[in-house]
Amino acid sequence: MSNQSTGTYEPNESRFLQLIESMPKVAVQGYDKNRKVIYWNEASCKIYGYTKKEAFGQTLENLIIPSEMKQTVIDLHHAWIEQGIPIPAGELQLKRKDGNHVIVYSTHVMLKQGSENPEMFCVDVDLTEQHQAKLELQRIATTDSLTGLPNRRYFEKELSHRLNEARRFNQKLAVLFIDIDLFKEINDTMGHNAGDRLLIEIAHRLKPKLRKYDTLSRFGSDEFLIILPNIRDSSDVEYVVQKVMSEFEQTYTVFEQEIYVTASIGISLFPKDGDHTDQLLKYSDAAMYKAKKDGRNRHHFFDQSIHDLLQFQREIASNLRHSLELDEFHLVYQPQVDLSNNKIVSCEALLRWDPKPPSIGTTPDIFIPIAERSDLIVRIGEWVLRSACKQIAQWKNQGIEGIRIDINVSGKQLEHNRFFSILYDTLNEFGLQPKNLGIELTEHALIEANSELMVKLERLKKAGVEISIDDFGTGYSSLSYLRQFPINNLKIDRAFVTEAPNDPRDEAVLKAIIDVGHHLDLVIVAEGIETEQQAKFCHRLGSDLAQGFWYHKPIKAKHILPLLLNQVET
Repeated sequence: MSNQSTGTYEPNESRFLQLIESMPKVAVQGYDKNRKVIYWNEASCKIYGYTKKEAFGQTLENLIIPSEMKQTVIDLHHAWIEQGIPIPAGELQLKRKDGNHVIVYSTHVMLKQGSENPEMFCVDVDLTEQHQAKLELQRIATTDSLTGLPNRRYFEKELSHRLNEARRFNQKLAVLFIDIDLFKEINDTMGHNAGDRLLIEIAHRLKPKLRKYDTLSRFGSDEFLIILPNIRDSSDVEYVVQKVMSEFEQTYTVFEQEIYVTASIGISLFPKDGDHTDQLLKYSDAAMYKAKKDGRNRHHFFDQSIHDLLQFQREIASNLRHSLELDEFHLVYQPQVDLSNNKIVSCEALLRWDPKPPSIGTTPDIFIPIAERSDLIVRIGEWVLRSACKQIAQWKNQGIEGIRIDINVSGKQLEHNRFFSILYDTLNEFGLQPKNLGIELTEHALIEANSELMVKLERLKKAGVEISIDDFGTGYSSLSYLRQFPINNLKIDRAFVTEAPNDPRDEAVLKAIIDVGHHLDLVIVAEGIETEQQAKFCHRLGSDLAQGFWYHKPIKAKHILPLLLNQVET
């Protein structure tokens, strides 16, 4: 073998040298008893930047070992030769010829051990790509991909840190909850690309208005939050609010079109309003909704009236708990149809609340968000799961096979430590297979999912449970995320299909989503189909399934039964 020290190798050692020469992506170096290079393969040239000619005769510690590690490396080498103590394998940050560092996983083998000329071989695997991927995942986990601002996860950690600091130094702090007024209308009329561009511009304008130690975050959709640490009193907050509001007094140029938007801002103060992260977020959120209720384009500090609103929400939560005990809920089902033949292939289960006596706040848009703010959504979710499985089993007993029921699952349910075991147990209890059930998740729930949760979802998908992203386009709306999610189906939000038949830009966006989804082997479901024109349009663009009033409204199971039986007969 060229470029190696002379000498005779045992058969095992010769096979070792042949092996390492055949691994072009693994850097291998050989060193004599004085740690001088006697072997340097091509992969070592690429990773460390030295040619074989440059490396030969150089010592290990003067070649690729950072200065702070040199003595340690020398000591470890001596210990191996003199005392037989092998150098442990592990991750190391070594030095390239150009002075930059490279992270490798390094293992070591000693040949001719016990002789006068022992030779140490280092086998290094370059971990640069893995570490870059890890850093990128960390960046994604804490950064909003659209605006580049810190995201919700980062914000909550930073707020907790700032609160600890404020307690320690007896300081005051404010949380500003900013929501863009009528943002949905901008998406509906101009398209989601315009909405995204507007959010980018807003973030760009707001950031310079803050101090360097303030925190601006995109919390989700059209929501921005600001932490103002170390304030003197509410006048400091008013000053910042006016600077923020002034940015909404000017027009924004989006795709060469000038638009005017306003914002509603809610404010909570530490220590006056609350002492913990969740309190301050909840109170600033409630204050923001108060500002919207009062007419939008204004700000509101948390106060007694908002406290009363929270009291109303607590009353709704209490009624929900009572209704859970009395079984005062029922499900309705909205079919999803195959656009190729208009046959029902699945049904989405939708929750309805019927308290006795009737009370206010029983519409889903009121009570579900309240339930999601507490542990109630977990208990209600379990009720929905059992009811849906019971219905599937009943249909199967009536001769209806192959119709799946999809249930909506919130991020809080996913995070519950028994969600997956309860799901599997419930399927078994009713004698069902995983393919009989589907779950619908939001983009936000998937974005917020940690690696452990993603593994569990992947297992669930492999078991046969259909997993869908619901209302795609209302959250992060990033096609790049789709390949990372363990999903089967992509449900396109109604906002994308409403104007697409009459707007070439919306059509282009919708077509792109469908094409990318199909490329990723996803089933595409168009939501909110209300006209024949929309149905034909989505079919022409390649959507697989459709759901909406044009086909079926949400109806009780007994009204769906004749439709399903008719399909069986035909």
